[in-house]
Amino acid sequence: MDFIVKFAQVHETFRQAELKALASLQGVDLVIKEYDPDSPLCIVQLPSVESAKRLIRRSILAQSILELWAKGATLEELHESVKLDTPHRWPLYKDVSFKFDVESYQGSRSKSNRVALINSFSYLPFQGPIKMSNPDESFAVYDVWPFNSVPLGIEKPDKIYFGRHLANSSRDSILKYDLKKRQYISTTSMDSELSLVTANIALAGPGKLFYDPFAGTGSFPIACAHFGAVAWGSDIDGRSMRGQGEKSLRGNFKQYGIQQQFGDCFAADLTHTPLRKARLWDGIVCDPPYGVREGLRVLGCRDPEKTPWLDQWSKENYMTTKYVPPKKPYSFMAMLDDILVFATETLVDNGRLSFWMPTANDADQEIPIPSHPSLEIVAVCVQVFYKWSRRLITYRRIPDHEVSQEALAAYSSREAAVDGGMSADDLNPFRRGYFKGFDADR
Repeated sequence: MDFIVKFAQVHETFRQAELKALASLQGVDLVIKEYDPDSPLCIVQLPSVESAKRLIRRSILAQSILELWAKGATLEELHESVKLDTPHRWPLYKDVSFKFDVESYQGSRSKSNRVALINSFSYLPFQGPIKMSNPDESFAVYDVWPFNSVPLGIEKPDKIYFGRHLANSSRDSILKYDLKKRQYISTTSMDSELSLVTANIALAGPGKLFYDPFAGTGSFPIACAHFGAVAWGSDIDGRSMRGQGEKSLRGNFKQYGIQQQFGDCFAADLTHTPLRKARLWDGIVCDPPYGVREGLRVLGCRDPEKTPWLDQWSKENYMTTKYVPPKKPYSFMAMLDDILVFATETLVDNGRLSFWMPTANDADQEIPIPSHPSLEIVAVCVQVFYKWSRRLITYRRIPDHEVSQEALAAYSSREAAVDGGMSADDLNPFRRGYFKGFDADR
């Protein structure tokens, strides 16, 4: 069966990745038959109406799904298709209350034109009452017009679709978790929409354990918990998680009434994690620091030979409440590799790693996507800004028996991914480009 998925007009490169992830999560066979990133409509093939409802019910980027009855390049062609292909469906809706909607994309119809369009379906034997509010069934006509059709005076759309509304998505969850209403956030808290989309693509769900090694104020753990996963988090700066009183990461979970989905959080550095190398996480989601506001740091002495007393002082005072561990500069490229290595050591088979990574829009300065023999890239989604972008990269943990041992040996023997120098700019190619305006000539 064919269906129409109607998307919101945002984050076009994330749409297919989310749909495919939801199909995998729901165990639904999905075929994307028609998709254009410039259009809000996507035609998909699914086994049944029930599978369509299951697919869409937790989508964030989609708005609704409809049972496709007909499509055509003209209204006449659309009606011919309705009369030829759908008469067997008509008796099912003979006596129910109903309404018709008309929506146009990149074009418009006058009120009288919309009424005439709806009346052109008068041959359908629907005898139930028309109800504009809460009808038993809703039918929709979608027009897709050429770009700039209104100022150009184009009178007819390129494509017309007709379908029966089945279900809405969970897009209203964006408002529930809106950062403007959250009691505890920081300047780098990920917005609710992209946090929820990330959790979807990473396959967060009931009975799963999810972890964010750069938790901060908890945007990703909250999103994963919303979908039923038990969420854990850590951060090198424990203050960002602890907050003060109710304004804390834990307090955010309490605000949304999802405390039962909160595993715990702890202060830790990814390169010095207290977690054992055990395959326990079903998913890892994170937005690592970009090192722009300040350079990246990990635990350790910057120059142990010059400050030997610092090591001894740390051993004597690390249990005191006022102890602040020393930190040293950290390579941006090494951080990306460390995330991948950590994921291979702690993800279950087929578990997913989804993390955000910045890059320049200039192909000459673009930071390559990191890879690992034990991880398969599932999706790369891009959010474009002015001179730079950030990518949501999602990997699948390949079961050990499927990993190429030759590739794994070559990866283990390669040189570590580091940048020369000790300053924040030396260790971070993205930071260098950011403050130079990504101008290759400067």
